[in-house]
Amino acid sequence: MQNQSFVTEFVLLGLSKNPQVQKIICVVFLCVYITTVSCNLLIVATIRSSPALLGCPMYFFLSFLSFIDACISSVAAPKMIINCLFEKKTISYGGCMTQIFAAHLLGGAEVIVLTSMAYDRYVAICKPLHYSSIMNSRLCGILIGVAWAGGFLHSITQIVFTIQLPFCGPNVMDNFMCDLYPLLKLACTDTYVFGLLVMTNSGFFCILIFSMLLVSYGVILFSLRKHSTEGQRKALSTCGSHVAVVVVFFVPCIMEYARPPDDLSFDKILEVFYNAVIPLFNPLIYTFRNKEVKGAMRRLWNRLITVSVDK
Repeated sequence: MQNQSFVTEFVLLGLSKNPQVQKIICVVFLCVYITTVSCNLLIVATIRSSPALLGCPMYFFLSFLSFIDACISSVAAPKMIINCLFEKKTISYGGCMTQIFAAHLLGGAEVIVLTSMAYDRYVAICKPLHYSSIMNSRLCGILIGVAWAGGFLHSITQIVFTIQLPFCGPNVMDNFMCDLYPLLKLACTDTYVFGLLVMTNSGFFCILIFSMLLVSYGVILFSLRKHSTEGQRKALSTCGSHVAVVVVFFVPCIMEYARPPDDLSFDKILEVFYNAVIPLFNPLIYTFRNKEVKGAMRRLWNRLITVSVDK
């Protein structure tokens, strides 16, 4: 179907119509955004500057996860913060499509990175003698390549169908950013089939991967019976962080996409959680319970202070 869209921009209603509340939202999200990007990029810089951490597959994947989270938080937050300063909040048609593409590209890549991290923990705990030979640098590089390729395939599938939708009049979107379900409400055609595609490509896919991850961590926990008490404690601490991140990421994704688009006001809450809360949670969950990362951060900080003093 040829695109017959006459809409050049969309009006975003945002999170509130109250000007005072909008100012509060602007300040809060600006602080959260700066903190999120800073924390995630700090983790990336810490791991990249520490050969000992970078040589470990778990931290290699963590650096990519942090980079993706910094990018995810930058998809919608800057535009939303700027829009809070204006009475009329708009986004161009091209900007809307870009937001959708970027959000699903990064989200799809993060799903595969989280899966790779689960596989890394499975090999480390269940096959420790073969860990170094299995989780070599070549496999890690391949998994990161698969993550970007999988995210691109997931995103391009949806955006190709989205740009075919005709928008011939209504352009007011009850959200603070562009996403698929709010956009379907504005299309001048029957979007039932496309809605099923979204549910399959996003919702059911999230359910499948989430179920596989839970099973894999169940297998890991079951195998811990053969380890020493100290080994069990260390493995549980590491896996606990992974499970927390997986649950925080997948549950909102499933709640948003694995159902018909009935309650868009609820979708706004999930969008806030997905774009602002989750990217901030991940670095906090991983660093606060990880002595190696905190130690590497202190060494990086000391080096930066030394360089600044020498100058």
